[in-house]
Amino acid sequence: MIRKSVCIAGLFAIVMIATLLLFAALPGSSAKTPQPAGAEVKVDNFSFGPATLTVAVGTTVTWTNRDDIPHTIVSTDKVFKSKVLDTDEKFSFTFSKAGTYPYFCSIHPKMTGSVVVQ
Repeated sequence: MIRKSVCIAGLFAIVMIATLLLFAALPGSSAKTPQPAGAEVKVDNFSFGPATLTVAVGTTVTWTNRDDIPHTIVSTDKVFKSKVLDTDEKFSFTFSKAGTYPYFCSIHPKMTGSVVVQ
């Protein structure tokens, strides 16, 4: 009798695990779809590092001003624009479409960079 109970309990556990895995795979289920990781650009010494960043669609890029002077992050095609960032301030933008997004610092226009979204 004990073997039968153990066998039924094991079978029940397998059915429950299979049900949970199936439910997680269904569209619209409460299981979260993995999101692209964020990416970082450091603003320092009058430059953007990296100067060209390649990311997946849906990625949020965060620029952090590590310089002692203010900078901005401005898309040349007016897709995004930060406020003036003082030391250690950040600006983030989520890229929802593939393409190449050149940008610059409006205070120091020779500072340029680009984000390539694939």
